[in-house]
Amino acid sequence: MARKLIILVVLVVTATFQMIVGAQRPAPAPPPRQSPDALAKALQDRYQSIRDFSADFVQSYRAGVLKTQSHESGTVAIKKPGKMRWTYTKPERKELVSDGVKLYWYVPEDKQVVERDVATQASTPDLFLSGRGDIARDFTASYADTPLQGTVALKLVPRKNEPEYEYLVVALDPGRLQIRALVTRDHQGGESTLTFSNMKENRGLSDKDFVFRRPSGVTVVTDEGR
Repeated sequence: MARKLIILVVLVVTATFQMIVGAQRPAPAPPPRQSPDALAKALQDRYQSIRDFSADFVQSYRAGVLKTQSHESGTVAIKKPGKMRWTYTKPERKELVSDGVKLYWYVPEDKQVVERDVATQASTPDLFLSGRGDIARDFTASYADTPLQGTVALKLVPRKNEPEYEYLVVALDPGRLQIRALVTRDHQGGESTLTFSNMKENRGLSDKDFVFRRPSGVTVVTDEGR
């Protein structure tokens, strides 16, 4: 269950980044009375030129039923279309890697690699992974309380019911419209919050950065084996 949750959150976050993280030139501050729909459209229109990015992240999760909490951190790299590498470094090392075709989840302590076919995914986030997502088309936008001081937040509710999550809250720098944090709310009341720093965009990341090299001596679990 924990593995499925982390994979889901990372897919959703990656999807959102694919939509709204932009080029390195600054953007003007949005008008103070701009409607949330207009801001969502501006994000979609403004940030079409992103090719790749990397960042440091901190992820916290609060379970809705059990009220348990967890905190993790690491680095992330993403390249369109659909390539990503999330490397968790604290408190334990884990990797989630997609080469655009296969998705690999590896926890060294478990000595196991979970391999999934990206093409079998049919949810809204996976459309974003392939570069076909659209905020205005796929979400209803409204303003929300921001999870991070100094940012403006949009609540994005999927127009099509998503069984794995209820809504997203995206916190943006009001001047550059750069993503600073993202909250994912599930149907059980759980919340995952990711904050990002040291973001570097359009650096020409190589496809080789997203090749998963299977360690020797690990068990491989595929979709067919679930």
